[in-house]
Amino acid sequence: QVYVVFSEELKCWCRALVESVWCQADGYQLRCFLVDYAKYCSVASENVRVLVEALAKIPHRAKKCRLHCTKPLTLHIDYCENTAKIGPAKKWDTAAIQHFRKLLD
Repeated sequence: QVYVVFSEELKCWCRALVESVWCQADGYQLRCFLVDYAKYCSVASENVRVLVEALAKIPHRAKKCRLHCTKPLTLHIDYCENTAKIGPAKKWDTAAIQHFRKLLD
């Protein structure tokens, strides 16, 4: 379900998919994917609105996607043997994500 949320970073209302919800002392926080900006953000529950039908019909400008058959790698360093090897990782390193974004730009 797509909602409208207010992004503090962008200072505007945006369409978003709600990824998760968690409770804090002052209320609920939602982790959202902004479908027109391809960004993730955290939003307070009071900054979430129901999407009007006319706005729901406009296609999303961003889509979540994955690279086909590409798995994350990382550098494994063994300080005892003084070696470094590239091997599989559970998730992408921050440096790899930044490098990929620079390539896209």
